[in-house]
Amino acid sequence: MSSPQPLALPETDAAETWVKERTSQTLAHVRELAQQLRTAPPSRAIDVLKAWDQLSLELGSLGGLAGLLANVHPVEAVRTACEDTEVEVDRVRTELTQDRTLYQVFADLPAEQTEALDPLAARLLEKTLRDFTRAGVDRDDATRARLTEINERLTELNLEFSRVTRDDVRITTATPEQLDGMPADWLEAHPVNDKGLVEITTDYPDALPIRMFAKDPAVRRAVTVAGLERGWPHNDAVLKEMFALRHELATLVGYEDWPAFDAEVKMIGEGRAIPEFIDKIAGAAEGPMKRDLEVLLDRYERDVPGASAVSAADALYYEELVRQEKYDVDSQVVRTFFDFAKVHQGLLDVTGRLFGLRYEPVTDVVTWHEDVSVFDVFQQDGGERLGRIYLDLHPREGKYKHAAQFDLATGVKGRQLPEGVLVCNFSRGLMEHDHVVTLFHEFGHLIHHVLGGQGEWARFSGVATEWDFVEAPSQMLEEWAWDADVLQTFATNETGEPIPADLVARMRAADDFGKGYHARQQMFYAAISYWFHKEQPADLTKRLQELQAAYSPYPYLDGTHFFANFGHLGGYSSGYYTYMWSLVIAKDLFSAFDPDDLFDPEVAGRYRDLVLARGGEKDAADLVADFLGRPYGFDAYAAWLVA
Repeated sequence: MSSPQPLALPETDAAETWVKERTSQTLAHVRELAQQLRTAPPSRAIDVLKAWDQLSLELGSLGGLAGLLANVHPVEAVRTACEDTEVEVDRVRTELTQDRTLYQVFADLPAEQTEALDPLAARLLEKTLRDFTRAGVDRDDATRARLTEINERLTELNLEFSRVTRDDVRITTATPEQLDGMPADWLEAHPVNDKGLVEITTDYPDALPIRMFAKDPAVRRAVTVAGLERGWPHNDAVLKEMFALRHELATLVGYEDWPAFDAEVKMIGEGRAIPEFIDKIAGAAEGPMKRDLEVLLDRYERDVPGASAVSAADALYYEELVRQEKYDVDSQVVRTFFDFAKVHQGLLDVTGRLFGLRYEPVTDVVTWHEDVSVFDVFQQDGGERLGRIYLDLHPREGKYKHAAQFDLATGVKGRQLPEGVLVCNFSRGLMEHDHVVTLFHEFGHLIHHVLGGQGEWARFSGVATEWDFVEAPSQMLEEWAWDADVLQTFATNETGEPIPADLVARMRAADDFGKGYHARQQMFYAAISYWFHKEQPADLTKRLQELQAAYSPYPYLDGTHFFANFGHLGGYSSGYYTYMWSLVIAKDLFSAFDPDDLFDPEVAGRYRDLVLARGGEKDAADLVADFLGRPYGFDAYAAWLVA
């Protein structure tokens, strides 16, 4: 069998036509495969499952491709065409999973055949039957028609929410005098315009340094408010309709509400367990939050006498002052060790060594933008290509504004090469260490996608575990971006001096400062995610203020509407708690590694083979237990939180 070849992407001027033709051809073939299953299904259960998996592979890969290009392609018409494709893919997926004839093909498989299936095939059959039921296949015609309408509209709303959030880049201005405290390379990259002002966008490389380093509180506040206001007021109505339709969908297929429907297929299992988990974390973080907020407020009051709380607009700046004064960590000094090009190469070297991989640059390939770098992934000592990765790491107009991994192609052994894409928005020069950590985090998803894309079933390929586990491997990989020995392999300043180990130790101590109130802030976001879906409040801003008062360490900034650009309300819906759920597991996973030997090939190899390479072939709890030799627990996280 010949090895599958990577996807060949089109030149920019041919991309729109290519997307439309590929969409038409793929969807026609998917419908053809579905019709064959309806009218002349294979006689063996295993062959029925293989036919469905091929259909799912083609449909899912088209959706992944469209989802990527809709967020990164520089031509608006291509992005729009890809959004149309996403709508079509979701429409066909709904159509197929509500098809009673197709459902009966699976439901009527002979017991003697289904009982003889191997464990993976049996798992696939179980998941497939559940997908049909959750889609409403057993409901009456009118209900299924309404579910189709809801799904189509939800896809449109999700795309609209993402598009508005992505494209609403706000600009504030400041005089050069107001930018006292800013790094020299930032100032050099932001020249004064013809009105004598410096323009500051809400993109990360502009806004984050302002919030960390600008001494002028008015500038910090203006940039913070601009970031919080993205998507407002348009997305208020979009979200209200989205929440209402999700609730209606869930109730039509027999669930109490959307969180109950959504949680059923996650590790947490039940919607009502979400607020219990949120409050468990909030309670555990209460003491550490108060301890560190007292330190932060004390420093804040030296500049703002009589203040009773630290403003969210000032928090990063005063955290930075505490790091400098209490921990002797100056982020402007730290960033001199993190030149983007060196970090980029260091990331590849570190992950290659850890997971036994090598990355070979691919230069003779078409991408969607000149910034994109491409690498083929191989076993360190093997000749067979495991996958292909694309790194699109700098901001530009029309591009996704945060950091995420996108699927370009789902991997199936012998059928399709796994291809994944990192989409981030980092500086081209010096990076904040926080962004280095983010890069390692997102690369963790990419590795999971490639290593988990070597199995026989598309359904279990790559990051195909329960959604509240997918962040755990990425959060664990962040630990390698905090280790002095690891960092010294690539973090060097202009003179070639590696970052001092004692500075890294102080950075770690400084980063641990505030982890209690950062956890509470995460629970504020999780509470928005859950309660907005549970309650569908008529006044989202009012409910935001209430939840902020209950969970956040920072008071509400008057007149702001953060939820309007809280992108996770689209993809994660009611499940933003999953970031913290995954972190609890990540801390436990990391406990298996020796801090003095993070590259131990035995431990790293077991982790790679038992967790990452298995994709969704087992429940996440079982994957973790296979690696740890026991069920995961809360102890490692709790010990870290209070330390």
